[in-house]
Amino acid sequence: MSADDSGSPRPLAWLPIRPEEIDGLPDGLDYAYWNGEPDYPTDPARCAFYVPPYVTSGDVCVRPLPAMRGLRVVQTLTAGVDHMLPAVPLLPHGTLLCNARGLHDTSTAELALALTLAALRDIPGFVRAQEAEEWTQGYRPALADKSVLIVGYGSIGSAIEDRLVPFECARVVRVARTPRETPRGPVHSASALPEILPGVDVVILATPLTEDTRGLVDAAFLARMKDGALLVNIARGAVVDTEALLVELRKGRLRAALDVTDPEPLPPGHPLWSAPGTLITPHVGGPSSAFLPRAERLLRDQLARFVLDAPLENVVVAVP
Repeated sequence: MSADDSGSPRPLAWLPIRPEEIDGLPDGLDYAYWNGEPDYPTDPARCAFYVPPYVTSGDVCVRPLPAMRGLRVVQTLTAGVDHMLPAVPLLPHGTLLCNARGLHDTSTAELALALTLAALRDIPGFVRAQEAEEWTQGYRPALADKSVLIVGYGSIGSAIEDRLVPFECARVVRVARTPRETPRGPVHSASALPEILPGVDVVILATPLTEDTRGLVDAAFLARMKDGALLVNIARGAVVDTEALLVELRKGRLRAALDVTDPEPLPPGHPLWSAPGTLITPHVGGPSSAFLPRAERLLRDQLARFVLDAPLENVVVAVP
């Protein structure tokens, strides 16, 4: 245990990346590595700055919180913090909960584009044909000239539009909680969705999961989508009513490309696995080679602010 010049123990940070592998961590803190193992690396009561494990369950992430009596900051490595919100009442007074806004923009936007292209051009069908050694030529739709709606136009939504630009889309329509103007055009409120949905070919969901967005894509939402439209979900599974989506998929009226599902993980035998026109990836929008350098950059910056007692970025909850 190290001490500062006054002889008091230095604040301790728990990180899910080994501290010795992160260049440039600020002095003035002690560091411990914990990535969800059964045993804790130190007494949790000493932890002042906690970064929960990234690819693990919410139960594991919140397990040490009741013992973290000296906690001041919880910094997630996820853009959404819905898995941490139930634990907010466990946090000491004044604790800040920060999300990782910006960290996953590159990786998640890349996957959103990959899912859109793969679903439109029927890459899954070609893979099945290759396995069967069948030469299946034919017409497939392109992304060019399509109208695309992005629901949840935050930093990830904006990064998705960045990647759509070279593909000659007819138009990109933006929806977010707060209507506003951007250099690329207006962002509409969710109240405009009933009027927007019938006119778009691709709907990309990038919204956080909140009480307002849970079940947003319900039977009425899906019914307003045009015949043959594609739903791409890189947000959270519970944004979509799974049963309502299955009805449309089974009819063949809509198609879907889903990185997230409800339930998740999707259990063997679930009807989504075999639903026609459906491409599923196992929640891999964030974990790619783009993750680690951006996570390290975020941690260096936030920990430096913490040491200097400067305002932290991306504060979503300040515990009263």
